[in-house]
Amino acid sequence: MGQSINIPTSGTQCIGGYLARAEGKPKGGVVVIQEIFGVTAHIRDVADRLAAAGYTAIAPAFFDHLESGLELPYDDSGMQRGKTLVTELGLERAVEDVASAAEAIGSAGRIGTVGFCWGGTVALLSALRLGLPSVSYYGARNLPFLGETPKAPVMFHFGEHDRSIPPEAVAKHRERLPQMDVFTYPAGHAFNRDHDPHYDEASARLAWQRTMGFFDKELAGA
Repeated sequence: MGQSINIPTSGTQCIGGYLARAEGKPKGGVVVIQEIFGVTAHIRDVADRLAAAGYTAIAPAFFDHLESGLELPYDDSGMQRGKTLVTELGLERAVEDVASAAEAIGSAGRIGTVGFCWGGTVALLSALRLGLPSVSYYGARNLPFLGETPKAPVMFHFGEHDRSIPPEAVAKHRERLPQMDVFTYPAGHAFNRDHDPHYDEASARLAWQRTMGFFDKELAGA
């Protein structure tokens, strides 16, 4: 099980986070980037799973810049509040926080990221601007950034029935970043979130296998 920690950021404020350490010498480190709902049980579970696979994982609590300890419900009220918060937070500050979180686990070895929904776009930006190998799950805000030159590899996962990311948007990822892996699954948005009805077990399992293969190659050098 992981633990709560404080992460110094590029500003004067510390933010919270969830740290899950690998047993023994880690293969590398992974920054786990939340959805718009905060560092929820699902995000903590992703960190725990990474730790069990040999990676030290850290999930920064980005919303602590605005209000500490937020975990929003997966309903309309939580969605609306989350959208407001990520707009107020901004992607630039989120990327800065990823850099701070990566530095906090730098002793683990090579560092990458994995992000979901809003965090999927932050993960993409982490590869583009920070040079961190990244896995982006159903990032609906990716399109404006696909023209940037990546400094590190990215793997993309999308649901074929995701109404927020239509097929033509997925196609643009393949067109503009042909060197990157873009995978689709017979599922909707948030198919990896096993805490609600959006979960699609078969798609989530396959995407996770591919994600771990990516980290084993890019971080562990397997």
